[in-house]
This record gives sequence, structure tokens and C-alpha cells, in this order.
Amino acid sequence: MDRLKEECGVFGIHNNSDASAFTALGLHALQHRGQESCGIVSFDGNKFYAERKLGLVGDNFTKKETFEKLPGSCAIGHNRYSTTGDNTVRNIQPFFADLHSCGIGVAHNGNLTNAIFLRKKLIKEGSIFQTTSDTETIVQLIAKSKRNKIIDKIIDALFQIQGGYALTILTNKMLVGARDPVGIRPLVIGKLNKSYILSSETCALDIIGAKFIREVENGEIVIISENGIESIKPFQQKKARPCIFEYIYFSRPDSIINNKSVYEYRKQLGFELAKESCVESDIIVPVPDSGIAAAIGYSEKCKIKYELGLIRNHYIGRTFIEPSQKIRSLGVRLKHNPNKSLIKNKSITLIDDSIVRGTTSTKIVKMIYEAGAKEIHLRIACPPIKYPDFYGVDTPNKKDLLAANHTIEEIRKIINVKTLSFLSVNGLYKAMGFEKRNSIYPQFTDHYFTGEYPIKLVDQSNDENNNYQLSLLSNISNKS
Repeated sequence: MDRLKEECGVFGIHNNSDASAFTALGLHALQHRGQESCGIVSFDGNKFYAERKLGLVGDNFTKKETFEKLPGSCAIGHNRYSTTGDNTVRNIQPFFADLHSCGIGVAHNGNLTNAIFLRKKLIKEGSIFQTTSDTETIVQLIAKSKRNKIIDKIIDALFQIQGGYALTILTNKMLVGARDPVGIRPLVIGKLNKSYILSSETCALDIIGAKFIREVENGEIVIISENGIESIKPFQQKKARPCIFEYIYFSRPDSIINNKSVYEYRKQLGFELAKESCVESDIIVPVPDSGIAAAIGYSEKCKIKYELGLIRNHYIGRTFIEPSQKIRSLGVRLKHNPNKSLIKNKSITLIDDSIVRGTTSTKIVKMIYEAGAKEIHLRIACPPIKYPDFYGVDTPNKKDLLAANHTIEEIRKIINVKTLSFLSVNGLYKAMGFEKRNSIYPQFTDHYFTGEYPIKLVDQSNDENNNYQLSLLSNISNKS
């Protein structure tokens, strides 16, 4: 893996006769957030229905007969990339459970940092777990709550969990959305006629023609029912710290965050990068698709021509068959191919959004040189990634992060480029619209670069818990 992996995408809709079909469309728009599996849970006023599948939305939720199995005017959906728990059918969300008072479906984007601690405690108390996903911990906590009302049970559970999360929860009478106290993971509210919608991003509202209302605030719980929409804020108020990588890489370019498109933020990242490290070259070339917006901003500031020197093949799936080592060695060419007529004998500034392990960058640079480039200057539109994530993004261990173990000059030599520069932390914040990073109250969750984690890492600080998680994954994998 040489990219930060998208976390998950959630979607929910209330009071619409085509709830499951709209949910499938929403998940299709959020497909970039997770490609391993997808699922929908619906409710028809009497009964809950569920369809959960491995693979892409377009491969599983397109046929009429599929939606006939998901009747009802309320539904929630989920796209998954596994950050906690392995990729088996039993881990596909949304999860559903029958409680004493009602049924409940839960879809979760994020990662709990005390899930192992809670799981061990719940098992000692008699809970039986069916999955390795941290999301099941939330379901168990809701089920075991002594509160009477379902919304109070949900609040009770949320007070016990720590980490980054955005939740959509479906019960017999309501659709509930919740966001962690510092708002690391995203969640927005939309409306289509009389139907309220919850979604990870605004692009999922666009695909169904819904109107964007607002973002769910950090620490906020929204309750959507036949009475309309209600907001509660049960947690102690904290400053919002959304994940900075939503702006850099995860969110779709056409999604809106803080009244501005993600594309505009990324273009500004390139602009600030150029202010810090513009270099003379013949052309600016982005690594598609993630480097395109930043390359445009960089090109405009440096006044150097922007060209598509690399062409991406968009039809390579995650399960492409690699029958031999010889074929595997060509892996980067499956996705990118040099535009030789533009590259030959040129001095090139190559723009990408980030470097994780560095293996892909090394292969791309080698490929461009083989296509005849005279020299390559590499520019990265974010600071060096030195620390792993524990809030819902699948990152390598620190020992596998290139920038955690090498100086910039060492990285330059490893990748084999003439010059290499990363955007500074303050340059990153300037691109986001701030004068600089507030060291006392940082405006974003930016631990990837700074090592400052805003929520306590309960499980990760305990070797016994780490060993327990490895044992758990091994046991369930052997049984699947």
C-alpha cells in the first residue's frame, strides 16, 4: 500500500418512498471512500431489511430485484475500507440488531481508539461478538444501556467511546446522525423535498438532486423523525478539528467543505507550494488524479505550462489479476502511462498530493525518465507524513512511512529526482485560509505531520491490547 486508504462512506435518508435506491446512488457518489464492500439497511414501518455485499456499489446495487428486497421509506448505507477488522462478509456494514425496545441499524465512518478496551470489558460482562469491527462495540453498548429511550441509549454509548467517528443510525422511528466531539470525520445534512439526508460528503447530495443544508457540527447529534429535525449537543464543547486529509486527498474534488469546494482548497495547496519552492522547468505534470488541482495552482503561480504528461487508466480495479512477478513489477504502469511526446527531452516539475512509502513515486519517476525526460523536480502538496493515523484512515506503521525514517535529502536520493520539496505545515494552513497553525488550539487534526493526536490512543498505548487485536484477527480469518 502506497496511499493513505480512504476510511468509509455513510449515507442515510428518511421519509422517501425510494429510500434504498437513493441510498445506493449516494453510496455510488461516495465510492471513493471505500471499495471493499457496501451495504444497505432499510425499514418499511414494520420490519428491517438488509443487503450487504463484497465489492463495489455498481456491481451489487443496480437491479430492480435488489431494491425490492429493501422496501421502506427510510434507509442507511455504507461503503467500507477496513481500518479495524478484516475484510470478510461478517464485517460488512451497516450492522443490524434487534434490541429489547426496537431494531437498530448502525453505519460508521471512523475508528475507535478504545474499542479493544471496551470489547474486552463487554465480553467479560457476557456480550457475544460476531465481527472484528469496532463498530459492533457501539451496537453492544447501545444494547446494554439501562436507559429507557433509544436516543438516550445511543447517547449513553457515545459517552463511552473515544476516537473519530461519523455515525448514521436507523431505528423504528428515527434516523440519527452523530459526529465525534472534535469533528474528525465528516457528516453533512441535506434535504430532498420533504426528505432529510445524512451523508459523508455533499457530492452524494448532488447525485440525487438534494439541497445541502449544513454540516453536522462536532459533538452534535441530529435526530430526524416525522416531527422534523432536532439537534442535541450532549458533550462538553470542544474546538472543531476536522481531518486535514479530507481537504488534501480523501474528499471528492466537487464536495463542499466550509462553503468552498475541495478542488479550490487543493488548487490553493499548489499555489502555496509554488510560493515556497517554485523551480524552473519546461512543464508542470501532475500525478493523476490526486495531484491535478495542486498542479494547476502551482502552474498558475510559477507561470509554467501545465501538461498531462501522465495519463491514468481509470478502469483498473482493486482485484486486478497479477499472475506472475513479472506482471506485478509492471503494477504502476497499469494505472499510469507517460505521454512520451510531451515528456521527451523536457525538464519536468512533477506534482503529487503526498508521499507515504515512496514506492509509487519511485516507479513513476523511473517511468518518466525512461520516457525521455531530461530532469525531474518533485513537489509534494502537503508536509512529510511522519506519523500513522488511528481515527479511521489506514496508514502504514511508522517504520514504513518514508518521511518518518529519512531526511528530505535522503528521500530525494531514494526516489531519484533532481530536487524535492514538501509544502510546509504553515503553508498548508495558509492554503486552508489561516495565517498559520495555532499551536495551542490547532484548527485541524494534523497528527500525520505533527504527531499531535487530539484524542487519547487508549488501545494503541497498550501492547497487551495490540496483541489481543492481532490474535482476534488471526482467529476470525481462520474461521472465515
